[in-house]
Amino acid sequence: MRIEGFADFLGIFTEVAREGSFSGAARRRGVAPSSVARQITALETQLDTTLFQRSTRALSLTDSGRALLIRARRILDELDDAQQEIASMKGELGGLLRVACFPTFGKRYVIPLICRLSDRHPSLRVELDLTERVEDPVVDRLDAVVRIGELADSSLIATRIATQRRLLCASPAYLRVMGTPQSTAQLSEHRLLDKLHGADLLGWRDVLGQPVEQAVLRCDDFEAMRLAAVGGRGIAYLPDWVVGDDVLDGSLVHLLPELAQRPCAQTGIHILRALAQPAPNLRLFIDELKVMMAQRPIF
Repeated sequence: MRIEGFADFLGIFTEVAREGSFSGAARRRGVAPSSVARQITALETQLDTTLFQRSTRALSLTDSGRALLIRARRILDELDDAQQEIASMKGELGGLLRVACFPTFGKRYVIPLICRLSDRHPSLRVELDLTERVEDPVVDRLDAVVRIGELADSSLIATRIATQRRLLCASPAYLRVMGTPQSTAQLSEHRLLDKLHGADLLGWRDVLGQPVEQAVLRCDDFEAMRLAAVGGRGIAYLPDWVVGDDVLDGSLVHLLPELAQRPCAQTGIHILRALAQPAPNLRLFIDELKVMMAQRPIF
């Protein structure tokens, strides 16, 4: 098996291990599950060992599979680093950049940034995982993960790229009908929008002293919640990078602005990585994302 072919097989193997199924890896690769299964079988034949225990309900790594997974991640990372180093020696920026972040953040900031970088560096390739899950750069073979909020202690290296502030806001149409709250105590008389999943991810407890009990809308997507607020459905408590432009153009009214200055309304936006020295493409991505975040409306 040629070295480049072996690297492809290892890549498929790590994706199957990550997803826990042939079908999950196939979706990420855009191929048929049968194709992934054949390549795993070929790899097992080449290594003369069984890598996965197969059953009708689950796919799990064998001892040999777990041992290979540790080395496979290291080998693939080393190959990626070598490609990027060679490209940088030639004055180019390329290779594969793998990033995970919240869906709304990715659509608002990461996709535009990727388009800008790709125009300048055509050989740059990107895998962007838009997910609500808490991804791990090591386990999921990611170069970076964008995390918002408090960080758990870990061996990962965090770079703070911005400070997020949560803004209480509603549309002018809603306020004309329901009135404008003058204090947090009056919010109990209003229609409130809340996050569907997560333990008070929006921080309503910091405003009300307790989580929202009777929300008129619960949703698991920031962009959808913003649209509901702009449409007059109720009062939202959302990050400034989500609703800042709407406040500036008058589509939303910033309510009780003193709330945004409270320490509890401010959280960090970080990029987490496993390597102490980021590859050139990741270093550029971090620097450019900092600039983009600094240009957003600040309240």
